[in-house]
Amino acid sequence: MKATKLFGVAVALLLVGAACTPDKGVGAPSSTNPASSATAAASEPITIGLLTPLSPPGDPAAGQLIQRGAELGVVYVNTVMKGVLNGRQVQLAVEDDAGTPATGATGYRRLVTEKKAVAVTGQFHSSVNIAVNEVANEVGVPVISTQGSAADITAKHYPVAFRTHVIDPFRASSWLSWIQQKGYKKIALIAETSDYGIGLVNETKAQAAAGNMNLTFDIEQFDHASTDLTPQLLKAKAFGPDLVINIGVGAPADLMLDQANTIGLYPAVPMLISYDTPTRAQWFQLHPSDGVGVYFIAYFSPKQELSDAGQWLATAYQAKYNEPPIYGALNAFADVIVIAQAIQKAGNTDAKTLITTLEDPAGYKGWAAVPVTFPKDGAGAFYHTWIPPILILQYTQANQNWRDAKLDASFSKK
Repeated sequence: MKATKLFGVAVALLLVGAACTPDKGVGAPSSTNPASSATAAASEPITIGLLTPLSPPGDPAAGQLIQRGAELGVVYVNTVMKGVLNGRQVQLAVEDDAGTPATGATGYRRLVTEKKAVAVTGQFHSSVNIAVNEVANEVGVPVISTQGSAADITAKHYPVAFRTHVIDPFRASSWLSWIQQKGYKKIALIAETSDYGIGLVNETKAQAAAGNMNLTFDIEQFDHASTDLTPQLLKAKAFGPDLVINIGVGAPADLMLDQANTIGLYPAVPMLISYDTPTRAQWFQLHPSDGVGVYFIAYFSPKQELSDAGQWLATAYQAKYNEPPIYGALNAFADVIVIAQAIQKAGNTDAKTLITTLEDPAGYKGWAAVPVTFPKDGAGAFYHTWIPPILILQYTQANQNWRDAKLDASFSKK
């Protein structure tokens, strides 16, 4: 990279702290003079809310990646885009939802009522996202889901609900196609009793039945707070499966893999992890002896073409964190800049106008080379949803970079 480019990235990164200062309230008057109050309101930062898991029982590793991407999104808006609405800066107000629906709902309400966020993004846990959408439908400020996949996030067709992530029907159809390609017949689904887990179990069974796929399922379920999955894994082992699908999120996904290895279920029987947790930098630190051989879902390939904004993020992220970004950071970055583009296109921050503007079929620049669009005529859960591809990868060597993992299958929403 040229020295001038490195200098530009470094300067931009210095703005992250300023971009994420606590919001004092958009439009708050700075004097009693009406003219000066109007001028101050027009120049104050515009707040974008970030609601994401930063502590247990949520998945704080996912939340950290999302926060990193969102913070760099603010830098991109304020530097590359030179702000919005005649140069107004944007800032990020952050709330920790802790992976808990009630905490998430409270956090959303605090972001939009106290911190004056004009839109909220960063959602990871589907159950939290669904609870937040109920409040958002009442309050009216839009939410863009960064990584929630349950169908009900958008299937209820709430005008405030948007998503830039895969949905359960597409995830299930993708791994069912892969299962047929591999010739598996007996499938153990081990899932947490969350909206994510229950939704994926039901969707997988329904699609398999509708397609006459002649598959046999063993369903084992557990609470997200469980610290021992041995009983469920022993039942699955007795079933004699050809494949285990690990539908845990955060710590339970790691626990399931380790305990399956302990009882001899895995790697004797292959395991598919339902999302992209193995792409995180700490994967082989957590799983030094059983991390190789696992199949896992991903939503981004390094061979995938990035937009110019996506390329900017990749460079800035590498410079700041000394590692390339993975999907969670890419998607959160894109959500922030999409909101900024919609504000600019709308010409104001009015919630109803912003919602209508986000529906513009021309779409918005995100991290991928293709535009981000939110179809208002999308059927079912495809309403207001932009969907990345689904990749099924497999680690074949110890300490392998996920970018070098074997690509076993790829699926794109047509």
